[in-house]
Amino acid sequence: MTRLSTHDAIVIGAGPAGTSVALTLARRGWAVAIVEKSVFPRRKVCGEYISASNLALLDQLEIGEAWRANAGPEIRRVGLFSGETCAEAPMPPAKDGPPAKEGPPAKDGPRAKKDGFGRALGRDIFDCLLLQAARSAGVEIFQPCRAVAIDPDGEAQLVRIQAGNETTMVRAPVIVAAHGSWEPGSLPSQLGKTNRPSDLFGFKAHVTGSSLAPDLMPLLVFPGGYGGMVSADHGRLSISCCIRRDMLARLRKHPRQQSHLSAAEAVSRHLMESCRGVRDALASADADGPWLAAGPIRPGIRSCYERDIFRVGNAAGESHPVIAEGISMALQSGWLLACELSCAPSGRAGRELAGRRYEAAWKSLFSTRVYAAAALAGVAVSPGSATLMAAIVRNFPQALTLGAQLSGKTKLVPGFV
Repeated sequence: MTRLSTHDAIVIGAGPAGTSVALTLARRGWAVAIVEKSVFPRRKVCGEYISASNLALLDQLEIGEAWRANAGPEIRRVGLFSGETCAEAPMPPAKDGPPAKEGPPAKDGPRAKKDGFGRALGRDIFDCLLLQAARSAGVEIFQPCRAVAIDPDGEAQLVRIQAGNETTMVRAPVIVAAHGSWEPGSLPSQLGKTNRPSDLFGFKAHVTGSSLAPDLMPLLVFPGGYGGMVSADHGRLSISCCIRRDMLARLRKHPRQQSHLSAAEAVSRHLMESCRGVRDALASADADGPWLAAGPIRPGIRSCYERDIFRVGNAAGESHPVIAEGISMALQSGWLLACELSCAPSGRAGRELAGRRYEAAWKSLFSTRVYAAAALAGVAVSPGSATLMAAIVRNFPQALTLGAQLSGKTKLVPGFV
């Protein structure tokens, strides 16, 4: 017998975007369900850095103190590792906003009242903090369950979810797609599959024992791709990158063996051979788990509300990861949508109004960084342009600080200014 449960909103995906909207709506009196296909904790292909401009939002979501207690060191410098070039410049602090919550005095004196710089926390920890907060707020969690169909049902919609051989139907007037953009599927909010030589695939690993300065986050530029490194929690260094499909295929053809290299082996070797800064930082490091892979990534701006489904996070639109703003955009898009939904009239007309207002707010907050990231990524993967970029940064390192500002790292979330 198929089970049926009814809610005010159903969120598909329990990443930062999905839990942000679910938490906010639940704390405003909505009956919310989250459908998540994976078992937590789980690691994700993600740079894991969170800009300081998000910390007032994390406090609003009531995980700010837990995030501060677990996250890695403050990132006060931004850098560039490309070939033999190793350059750095100051990271711009977040603009003045509400003070951070007070905490116990630190060893070197009273804790600062404002979080001026971002930090990194592994998704295996961060996503669990968010989901536990959602559960505590009364959100019903269906996990591990996969949403396989969405069908109209009068003024609401039915979502069919499966866990093994068991099927459950969940019904709500508001459906939020927070499932990301990397995996194609049968849902109307999911993107179709394509296969282009220029597609970018994402890779990520954790290592321990790195010699990278703990307050430095360098951009890595190498033939066919780009990436980043950042000191995260518990002594882990998070290293992530994107590489073109055609370059990856070429790298996997090992010149001295009949068999091909694995994708992870090819990417790891390419990074070490292409960037002196990476070689130096990882010379004595040890792997903390296997490399992860995902993709292809789908940068660009998509419809935020279509066919009665709202999109948040990467489903709504994503920037190239070159600017390290993925988690920020996910959290903030969930917040923006929840604010619009919670004050909109009921019924389809109210949802359409919320959809138009949310899309306008999304574009106002994110479109500049999406376009800036696309331009920077285009430079990074073009050999001639990447060489010119390295030369410019060597002579004018302050360009790195300007780039961090353009990426949105100092821009506060609406409602917290």
